[in-house]
Amino acid sequence: MNHPAGPSQEYLRNTVMTASPEQLQLMLYDGAIRFATRGGDEIAAGNREGAFIALDRAQRIMLELSNGLRREANPQLADQMAALYGFVYRRLVEASLHQDSAAVQDALRILRHQRETWVLLMDKLREEQARSAAPSSPPAAARPTAAGASRFSPGLESTALSTEG
Repeated sequence: MNHPAGPSQEYLRNTVMTASPEQLQLMLYDGAIRFATRGGDEIAAGNREGAFIALDRAQRIMLELSNGLRREANPQLADQMAALYGFVYRRLVEASLHQDSAAVQDALRILRHQRETWVLLMDKLREEQARSAAPSSPPAAARPTAAGASRFSPGLESTALSTEG
């Protein structure tokens, strides 16, 4: 069945389509936290079906986070994150199967910490990008250049040309 997209669905689609990879990761953390919290609330209310639906959505987000890991970028970190995401996923499954609010709280504690850490990393990245975009003083044209130095990145020519990495 095909439903026409309402204004909120269109907004969400546009937000996702224009978001940076960093913002998408944050959106996934936010979604997992929102659905896990809803699942915990439904468990407390005794609504098994509502808990299952909410926790299933949180589980699917955890699978998406895990599937999005790029092991080639940093195998050790990717393996650690995969183990952490696997733990959260298992706790969400246990919470759904056994209507266990403690399992939901375990998952939420980790998810909130991961989200907080991700926000700090995004802030640091933004600061570094702003710093690298800001002009250094004095302007490159006014700086004297040493023999072999680039006037655009003095002192960095050896690292720019290095094959180590």
